[in-house]
Amino acid sequence: MQVIPLPYHQASIQRDGRELTRYHFGPSLRRPFLFPIIGPSGRSLTRMGHPHDPVGHSHHNSVWITHHKVNGDNFWADRGEGQILHRRLVRYTDTDQSASIISLNAWVGRNNQTHLMERRRVEVTPLPDDEWLMTIDVQFESKKKPVTFEKTAFGVIGVRIAKTIGIHDGGGMIRNSEGKVNEKGENGAFRKPARWVDYSGPIVGKTIEGITLLDHPSNPNHPAHFHVRGDGWMGASLSFAKAITLKPKELLRLRYGLYIHRGAPTRKALEARWKKFAESKIEDLPTTR
Repeated sequence: MQVIPLPYHQASIQRDGRELTRYHFGPSLRRPFLFPIIGPSGRSLTRMGHPHDPVGHSHHNSVWITHHKVNGDNFWADRGEGQILHRRLVRYTDTDQSASIISLNAWVGRNNQTHLMERRRVEVTPLPDDEWLMTIDVQFESKKKPVTFEKTAFGVIGVRIAKTIGIHDGGGMIRNSEGKVNEKGENGAFRKPARWVDYSGPIVGKTIEGITLLDHPSNPNHPAHFHVRGDGWMGASLSFAKAITLKPKELLRLRYGLYIHRGAPTRKALEARWKKFAESKIEDLPTTR
């Protein structure tokens, strides 16, 4: 496993020389993001933007971290007041077991006001059969004043699935840990609490692959409400039921996982994957190199 720094503010995470994902953190971006997310077949399981509304959903950046409203500023939309600005890279780490990137970001709203400092770790762990796990750790801190993540279904993590995997365009399928299937109705997964949500579907020909979004039990709202749609979108909501306020000098630690897999694993297999993820130890992220 290796992290390969690239020109134009990018870093590629590779397994035996084959890229699995790439972190984009350029100064012109509204927020850092990860694209592509390469499945076992060699195709990306995510995309940039909505397949039928690329302008209105330009903020759908493959896999990204953001939030609809923080202290009244909109960090969700590309035309919102907020921007998540990359400040510096803290550390690259690569070993035979995993590769990771730690970065420091500032959440800056209107009047150039910094609401939050965010430390983020993206770690990729290889699994058998060309599958892999991505763990995203986020650590928020406000040093001067309380910061409120307002009540919303949007944020903090979003995943825009490849067009062919989506239910509407490709005939894919959504399942969650509570036995809910697809989006709509009483038995649908839309805005329902769950430990995990899986989105699987055809990526090339009849080859099925997918992504399972995992919510760690240490997150303050676990099990999270998942905002999932048949058009190829899923996200775990941080403050769906109520707002969350971070006091000065407190730390808010979040952990999410993305399991990149072949086929459409059984619910039992996905539950076993979540349980292993749930046992992972969380530590504070480093502040220096």
